[in-house]
Amino acid sequence: MSSNFKLLVKNAKQVVLVCKNGERYLTKDGMQNLAVIENGSVIIGHDGLIKAVGNAESIEAQFRAAVFDKVLDATGMCVLPGLVDAHTHPVWAGDRVHEFAMKLAGATYMQVHEAGGGIHFTVSHTCAASPESLLEGLRGRLERMLRAGTTLAECKSGYGLELHTELKMLSVIEAARRNMPIGISSTYCGAHAVPRGKTMEEATEDVLSVQLPAIQKQIAAGNLNVDNIDVFCERGVFDLSATRRILQAGKDMGLNINFHGDELHPMNSAQLGAQLGALAISHLEEVTDEGIAAMATTKTSAVLLPTTAYILRLPCPRARDMLDAGVIVSLGSDFNPNAYCCSMPLVMHLACVTLQMSMPEALAAATINAAYALKRSHSHGSLEPTKQGDLLIINAPRWEHLIYQFGSHQELIRFVIIKGNIVYENDKVLDL
Repeated sequence: MSSNFKLLVKNAKQVVLVCKNGERYLTKDGMQNLAVIENGSVIIGHDGLIKAVGNAESIEAQFRAAVFDKVLDATGMCVLPGLVDAHTHPVWAGDRVHEFAMKLAGATYMQVHEAGGGIHFTVSHTCAASPESLLEGLRGRLERMLRAGTTLAECKSGYGLELHTELKMLSVIEAARRNMPIGISSTYCGAHAVPRGKTMEEATEDVLSVQLPAIQKQIAAGNLNVDNIDVFCERGVFDLSATRRILQAGKDMGLNINFHGDELHPMNSAQLGAQLGALAISHLEEVTDEGIAAMATTKTSAVLLPTTAYILRLPCPRARDMLDAGVIVSLGSDFNPNAYCCSMPLVMHLACVTLQMSMPEALAAATINAAYALKRSHSHGSLEPTKQGDLLIINAPRWEHLIYQFGSHQELIRFVIIKGNIVYENDKVLDL
């Protein structure tokens, strides 16, 4: 076959496809039995899409006459799909390092919140920040995520709680989406907390009658791309009734329902999400058996965030019960000023140790299933022909090293590739 292509990655010790039959998600046994090619190669075309993946010898024979703009010899290394981070809060000003000491001394999340810290502390700093400074901060955080192997990330607003700042945050996310190589799924999260001086009812009405209509106008004018609607459904924040109204309004606008639920108290958020046809629900540390069953039935993804339970010393979400029930389990970093983690390899490691997931389950949850939670699994999350050419090359003989060597992605990741373009090359990797 004679043709011209953008990139050939050849002779990899392992190529981890994750799945190979066009699956949009994996559950149960599928997560345990990932598709892996020993001694494999991948070809990416000029359109940024995967054209072929398979055994290195068969690829070489089939494409013997082809011309490649670039060839990477991955001998002794492994190729994996780009990682997908299904839950982040990366736009904010003013860190909360001082609150870490409060938590270590025993303060709960809600105690910090009620003392004027938490979300409200970040809201005050974000409201005062310029769009330029917010974009600079966002770029730096997304670049750190990219260097750790994330090629697609969900990015939320939610540190404005009023129209002007929420639009400012969404515009900053849009600027990054248009100008950075990393893929972005944008989420409006204006119902992240009840603003100071307002009741929950007043905050709900502001979201419904002021914020959402204005955002819809910006979307219609082509100024914004917003993919998802989020609400923090929690005791003392937004109750089930308010959450239902906001999520339904977002769904009526064409947004995917992807919200915070059952984190600190069992709120029956999972049942609500299932009733509304939610694409995904995050946290779920306090989900009930009924909620798990409902999510399994409706194919609503559970986005688990092991960093949150770890840093807040919460009970871990019941990953094993969800997996056994057939729930589509995904992973996210929950990157925010409260859980400052940019690394999906570390998140996968924590998922294995604290959530009792296997390494194949964790990788599936951070690739195809996380892509499903963002409605992108048709184009991301596995190395299959016609999908976007996003992949990692790690300097290790088995793919599991990406999880096993926690905190070591700087030494492991050799290349990060998006749409067939090398967006990060780590020439400091030592070949010992």
